[in-house]
Amino acid sequence: MAREDSRRGREEQPEFGDRLVAINRVSKTVKGGKRFGFSALVVVGDQKGRVGYGKGKAKEVPEAIRKATERAKKNMVRVPLREGRTLHHDIEGKHGAGKVILRTAPQGTGIIAGGPMRAVFEMLGVQDVVAKSIGSANAYNMIRATMDALNKSASPRWVAYRRGKKVSHILRKPEAEAASA
Repeated sequence: MAREDSRRGREEQPEFGDRLVAINRVSKTVKGGKRFGFSALVVVGDQKGRVGYGKGKAKEVPEAIRKATERAKKNMVRVPLREGRTLHHDIEGKHGAGKVILRTAPQGTGIIAGGPMRAVFEMLGVQDVVAKSIGSANAYNMIRATMDALNKSASPRWVAYRRGKKVSHILRKPEAEAASA
């Protein structure tokens, strides 16, 4: 009986995919010369609307990746997706000199985004999005700017709740308002 419960508990926990974005060799100059280490940047997600990123540093590459993956799992955020495939609205995000613009896209467009942003969208489960990075090409800053933009994302249900209105009022088209007036 206890064995079934432990198996069931494992099945309920979502399985995360991870994507290694960058590995850098870093060095520290000491009295006897240089000590080398590695830093890793990893994006983790469940492909169902949750994503996180983390960085880890260690003397060996596998250890740095493990640390980064653990930190990414702790820093996961939920992002509302329209129809489970794209964003609800266009968003801009910034971090330092890096700026990203994320736009919704019709079905079949695919992920049109550069390097680190593509990893975030794949782990998030987005299938159709157009993204542009302006400014910094640094992978760390691009991911932070992308996460900043995704944190600003809001579903129509959440906006309606915040404003104390119905979802139909939020999604009403401007043409419909002009025709009814």
